[in-house]
Amino acid sequence: MSAPRVLTTLRRAEYAELIGLFFLQGAALGVWFVPLSLVLEAHGLAHIRPYVFATSGVAAFVSPLLFGAMADRHASPVKVLRWLAVASALSMALASTAIRFGWGPWAALGLIQLYAFCSSPMWSIASTIVFARLADAKKEFGPIRAMGTVGWMIGCVLVSVFGADRSTWAAYGGAAVWLTVAVFTFWLPAMEVPKAVTGLTLSQRFGYDALALLKNRDHRVVFLTTALFTIPLAAFYPYTPPNLREIGLDQTTAWMSAGQITEVLAMLALGTLLLRWRLKWIVVCGLGFGVLRYALCAIGTPWGLIAGVVLHGASFTLVTITAQIYVDQRVDPAWRARGQALMSVMNSGVGSMIGYLGTGSWFAACTTDGHTRWTLFWSVLSAAMGAVLVFFLAMYRGRGPREAGVMS
Repeated sequence: MSAPRVLTTLRRAEYAELIGLFFLQGAALGVWFVPLSLVLEAHGLAHIRPYVFATSGVAAFVSPLLFGAMADRHASPVKVLRWLAVASALSMALASTAIRFGWGPWAALGLIQLYAFCSSPMWSIASTIVFARLADAKKEFGPIRAMGTVGWMIGCVLVSVFGADRSTWAAYGGAAVWLTVAVFTFWLPAMEVPKAVTGLTLSQRFGYDALALLKNRDHRVVFLTTALFTIPLAAFYPYTPPNLREIGLDQTTAWMSAGQITEVLAMLALGTLLLRWRLKWIVVCGLGFGVLRYALCAIGTPWGLIAGVVLHGASFTLVTITAQIYVDQRVDPAWRARGQALMSVMNSGVGSMIGYLGTGSWFAACTTDGHTRWTLFWSVLSAAMGAVLVFFLAMYRGRGPREAGVMS
């Protein structure tokens, strides 16, 4: 297979295109994901909340690798992204309609699962498009990726401004944004279509040959760390909004966007950090913020909970986005889409699946007669994040050049 063409970003217009791509995707995801917990509660579907949030985990076991392999071997990543955006819009609108008109929990769950299959590869494929056009990913990716967070924040604020924190109208707005993403892809320069590869096994067609990347020790530790990090992280969006409402902080979608402030700041600073610090200490710092975030939430006061929300963004960026840059720098370019897809599988698949179901069970164990022992709930999650920090410190070595990749 021939090596993919590497583009470099030289013009401001090209930066604007990449910024716009991430901004729109962030807005579409934010207006759905953040208010979802309260929307389910408002429509009598709170009992399926853990399973609804776990749909992203189910989808991530198949969808990112499948479409990542397609983008590496069969079709331009831009075209793959375009059709996934259309499918995400349609499935989000259908899922919202099922919730709004009471089609039943199983119909709603099934349509939400369909949406998850369509949307879960979006970040990894968009990241592949962006990485392929950057001359210096360490320096340039963070600020561009920050625009996705800005889009997420603006989407969340608009949901609260229009009083849709508990309304399905937020999802209809998200569907419209996904259609805008599909239209926007026509302004992106077409990337070279990979030459068709013949004689592929079923595993290769579904992208599972990317698991060969885990043979490298440092790759394995980074992938496992991000998956383990995602397990306690999974409690943040389903259970922080109910805690905020319980202590009297309404307009929860807007309050939740406070975490994106530090996320943006961390992304803007990430290029400088990667030039001055070892990757190991950046990830350690992010995991440390994760421990502190849930410890602050466990205090049980409004200021403690808001401080925990604010720290969420820095923690997420310094672990997850740094890991994405690691994959781009250390994995052969011919495996770029599959490497980013494998990261999605480990985070959104393994980590989120265990995290949403596990933290859902933990939440139920901490709740009696409608009263939740929030201090206990958040304290245990803080301890779990601490265990991930110990694992990474003990196992990551951070040595060796770019991985050559396993030849397909």
